[in-house]
Amino acid sequence: MKELYKDKFFRIMPQTLLAQLPESEQAFIREIAFQHQLTFQELKQVTEIALDFNTWNEPSIVDVWPDSLSIQTHGREAKKQALHSIRESWNKLKSEPNSYRSLSNTASPNTQKPKLINRTKVQLGLGTCPVASIKTRCCQLLTLDAVENCGFDCSYCSIQSFYHGNEIYFDTHFGDKLASLSLDPNETYHIGTGQSSDSLMWGNKNGILDALTAFARNHPNVILELKTKSRNVAYLLKHSLPKNIICTWSLNTPTLITHEERLTASLEERLNAARKLADRGILVGFHFHPLVHYEHWRQDYGAIFEKLQSMFHPSEVVMVSLGTLTFIKPVINRIRNREFTSKILQMPLVECDGKFSYPDELKIEMFSCNKGQTTFNLNIVSENVVCPLLYCPLLYNLLRLFRDLPCSQ
Repeated sequence: MKELYKDKFFRIMPQTLLAQLPESEQAFIREIAFQHQLTFQELKQVTEIALDFNTWNEPSIVDVWPDSLSIQTHGREAKKQALHSIRESWNKLKSEPNSYRSLSNTASPNTQKPKLINRTKVQLGLGTCPVASIKTRCCQLLTLDAVENCGFDCSYCSIQSFYHGNEIYFDTHFGDKLASLSLDPNETYHIGTGQSSDSLMWGNKNGILDALTAFARNHPNVILELKTKSRNVAYLLKHSLPKNIICTWSLNTPTLITHEERLTASLEERLNAARKLADRGILVGFHFHPLVHYEHWRQDYGAIFEKLQSMFHPSEVVMVSLGTLTFIKPVINRIRNREFTSKILQMPLVECDGKFSYPDELKIEMFSCNKGQTTFNLNIVSENVVCPLLYCPLLYNLLRLFRDLPCSQ
């Protein structure tokens, strides 16, 4: 029987992430697998739990696995109790607010120097937002792949499941393809370039920003959003931009930027860059996406909300949006395959329409975070539209598009 299980173990093992663990933990899991005759699903989950413990900088699976003295039974019941105990420890860590105090501020990011590659794509990378589904309230954003892959190292980013390695791809004929794009002049489009890479970190390499600026100028019915976590606004400060280009920053707390958004600009650098553009009359916006539930999250996000309101007048801000962590399975697998420390998966994952995020009650709590529930009006101003919106960044998602409101309002 044991010989048969040995054959089974070495057949199913390559389908798990066991090889990602330190040798000592691999040996330990092999031992308990043979002892309890673990099935493929059980071996897979135990291995993933072990990887999570290591990534979260928590005690290892060797330390957490119950010893024989704590299990007063044998056979299948012993396996059942042991697996129940390890899952309870895992779920307990996920259900509590994360603490980043155990992680070093000098955790190594992916410091491989990006390899910039020019290539010709068959067609322009323009598509619908990948988050859109029948169970989401979509903002109708269209995504434009001006660059493919990102030079930042955000632990949660979905880009890591689309591209691998440190190769950054530039389409040699991007400008020509964009210039020939045909759009309905009677429709209003919201197009963003921050899905497949950061919109500003590459500056005007290969004439990307030249092409985007010309495109926006030739299509006044397009709201072109440049979304970034960088401080690189040099091109935008030197050139005259059409009114339908808006620049938005993904914001997070200093704790999250340090530990989960490695290589990106600091919070202060992002806000100062936004302030420089606002001083030039360029509309700016802010995305609190992802909001992350961790120790002191309420105070830390509250401090950013207050800073925004002190640094910017409502007339300068085109949008503020809120969104929590949301994963697809390939991103979760990619995170577990990385050798780094992160708390980003230390959360209760609930599945909805093929995506995983916080439970609804926790999302409601995070979206309801406020200090005094201050509400005031924000005027969204563009070349063609003036739309009053309720602006309340402390309460709920305000990602609203110009196309949702009649121009007469």
